[in-house]
Amino acid sequence: MTAADEDLTIALSVAQLREVTRFAVACAAPAVVIFERARPDDRRPRAAIEAGQAFVDTATRTKAIRDSAWAAHRAFQQTRDAGQAAASDAARAAVAAAGAAFLHPLAKATQVLHILGSAAHAARAFELDAGDDRDVGAAYIEQARGLASPTVVSVLARYPNAPSGRGRVGELVRILDASLRQLATGRGDQP
Repeated sequence: MTAADEDLTIALSVAQLREVTRFAVACAAPAVVIFERARPDDRRPRAAIEAGQAFVDTATRTKAIRDSAWAAHRAFQQTRDAGQAAASDAARAAVAAAGAAFLHPLAKATQVLHILGSAAHAARAFELDAGDDRDVGAAYIEQARGLASPTVVSVLARYPNAPSGRGRVGELVRILDASLRQLATGRGDQP
């Protein structure tokens, strides 16, 4: 894809946005317990996941979803600053789950993070929670692959490949991205 192509828009229906958000919520939800173990009285990440689920259930994007994502982002920053790395990535997964409802119809690689970010941040949270065990993250990415519906795979395939960089989370995004694109091209049985 050329630089000029990256300015193209992608048609996204509300049903497709709901399905991408369903996937993001399903990927982020298991990791919220890591955050809540570190900060049991802080419901911001769970509220972001619930807001994403509400969008899945009602197909209405509201300011409340954005507000909950911003609140979860503040929870991410606070846990990051406190050195609670696993909790921080769990909060980022929740941010991404709510943010998936606002996937932009722009053919830009960064938009892939709206689709796959919750899975990658949840995988990283599980890795860190297990003492930085990368096998744990790889297993979670494989689990996330199984959660992706044909609609999610189809939407992902319309975007450029995931961007480079972003450390271990970026690496996990690219692993999941490549794996799902194999499904889109009919080579899903290959690792």
